[in-house]
Amino acid sequence: MSVVQMSLERLLVSSCSVCEYSSEVLLNPMLKKRDDFEDMLEERRNSSDLRYALRCYTPVLYQGVTPCKASMLKTMVLQSDQLHYVINQVSKETGRANDDITEEASAILEEMAQRLQLSTVRFFAFTLSKVFKTLFRSICVNEEGIQRLQQAIQEHPVVLLPSHRSYMDFLLMSYILYTYDLALPVIAAGMDFMGMKIVGEMLRMSGAFFIRRSFGGDRLYWAVFSEYVKTMLRNGFAPVEFFLEGTRSRTSKSLTPKLGLLNIVMDPFLKGEVFDVSLVPVSISYERILEEVLYARELLGVPKPKESTSGLFKARKVLSEDYGSIHVYFGQPVSLRSLAQGKVNRCQFSLMPRHIPKRPNEEIHNFVNDSAYRLVRTQEENMVLKPWVLLASLLLQNHHQNQAVGQIPGIALDELTEQTVWLRDVSRQYGAFLHWPAGKQAGPKKPHSTVAPEEELLSQAVIVLSCASYRNQALHVFLRPALLACGIHIASSNKKQEVFNSFSFLRNMFFNEFILCPGATVQDFEEACYLLAKTGALHVSQQEVLVTEKGQRTLAYLTSMLDPFLQGYQVVCRFLCEEAPENLTEKQFIPALRKFVINLLLAGRLRYTEVLSSDLQKNCLAALLRLGAVRKIKGYVGFDHPCVPSWFNWLKHAKKYCTSVTVIYHLNEK
Repeated sequence: MSVVQMSLERLLVSSCSVCEYSSEVLLNPMLKKRDDFEDMLEERRNSSDLRYALRCYTPVLYQGVTPCKASMLKTMVLQSDQLHYVINQVSKETGRANDDITEEASAILEEMAQRLQLSTVRFFAFTLSKVFKTLFRSICVNEEGIQRLQQAIQEHPVVLLPSHRSYMDFLLMSYILYTYDLALPVIAAGMDFMGMKIVGEMLRMSGAFFIRRSFGGDRLYWAVFSEYVKTMLRNGFAPVEFFLEGTRSRTSKSLTPKLGLLNIVMDPFLKGEVFDVSLVPVSISYERILEEVLYARELLGVPKPKESTSGLFKARKVLSEDYGSIHVYFGQPVSLRSLAQGKVNRCQFSLMPRHIPKRPNEEIHNFVNDSAYRLVRTQEENMVLKPWVLLASLLLQNHHQNQAVGQIPGIALDELTEQTVWLRDVSRQYGAFLHWPAGKQAGPKKPHSTVAPEEELLSQAVIVLSCASYRNQALHVFLRPALLACGIHIASSNKKQEVFNSFSFLRNMFFNEFILCPGATVQDFEEACYLLAKTGALHVSQQEVLVTEKGQRTLAYLTSMLDPFLQGYQVVCRFLCEEAPENLTEKQFIPALRKFVINLLLAGRLRYTEVLSSDLQKNCLAALLRLGAVRKIKGYVGFDHPCVPSWFNWLKHAKKYCTSVTVIYHLNEK
């Protein structure tokens, strides 16, 4: 862990005299009951890694099926009715011979397919034991979740859906399942990994199957890919694992779920080919992410390093650092049959042969989309929050406040301790999953060097964005109350309907930024009212929403938490209104906006360094496109002036909120 992080966390934990989570549950009945954790590395530190890797491995599979060889699986896919149908269709459309297209399909499958070999799995088990014991102090797993997963694997085909914050995720998942003698998953991996010499093939032999990032309307590729996944699922040869978010989150916020693979794994159930499918959300919480500095630099425009074997060996210097602990929480298996009950009419799939591909209609799309958001929400709710997450949030707010008034950066330890204890108690009442370990001694802080203004700004931005990624881990806990707190500031009166309208506006604006389930605006508003009323911050009646004297501090914290995002969106709007050239391509948008933001920061006209984040900027552009305020014209991003009245309303609300939180500049209506 970083020196500053460890020093602050351990000093503060000592000052707070905080107990472990299991004790907290007994003391505070408002906490949500979750499973206890066991450190799986404890046994590894006290026994032979070689004996562990070579131990007898006999996992139980779905309904006792026999493990399938890779060659047999390929044959099943190539002989499937669906693939034959698509091959015939492509042949008719292109005039190519069926044999040629079949050969192409076979080549696609050869490139894609996994070739699981127990010898390679044992090699990874031995190597990862050494690596994990060096990098991490503990890897904590909820063993009750493992038992539930073991039962689910025997009863139904299983789909594992881990959160995705690091390259370490899929290695960690396989390592855990091997340790607990569970069936190893087949894992959807990007084609980037296949290009890594030796390592790519070793990943393939440990269960990875490689897919392109985009298919570009290639019907044959889609047919081979979807049939490959569905064949593994229908026959229960192994749990299927993929990341709902599609890619790693560079900000530690959950990303908007991608629906392609989820559509595929739901298809066998919807068509009646399997009785049920168990969807298992898995939450992986890192005390410190290996790629934290790389992520911050990527957000500032530094190109992502290409995956390579040489790059992997160069990264071995991370083995000398302490990355704290990992908590892996296997959630309750979600029955797809129960999920679909009353929401999907499966009779529609009986009207045509199962092997004929069909695009999902609106009903199916809405069901899959709603299920994806709810599964990601479950991942968020089971994320374990460490003391540093709350500390980072408070330190960032203090940093921004000191910048605004020109004070010397810093906060007294006693004051920071008091604020963190208060925030810990609020987090508990909001249902946060807290874990406060004991601390140890830490080393001194490294000195700071003097550099040129822009270079210093970007160096500081790396630190701020890294710090923000820790704060973001707790955003899901405070998000709905924070949207309500901001809505109260925006609303023209205390009337409940006015406050709801403001809340709804902000929720719609930030829909691309955070995980907010479609069609759940009223539910989220009621949840936010309940949480703030429960903690004494609000008095909510049928007609009014009133802030109590006790609630002033809570609402000030919550509005400050969303300030960087709101100011970031305002900066994007200002750039599009005042600075953006007429013909601006999407590729030019981020660099031009970044230059604009740097100039504002250097001139002291912008408070939040986080506005430099390309993730925030892209999310804002996506929101403006969705709201109709911006449109794409033949590859260009164009500002749609008079066409959309909601654009002016957006500016009006943003400007009104700026006044309430004293933002340094305002937006001019055009």
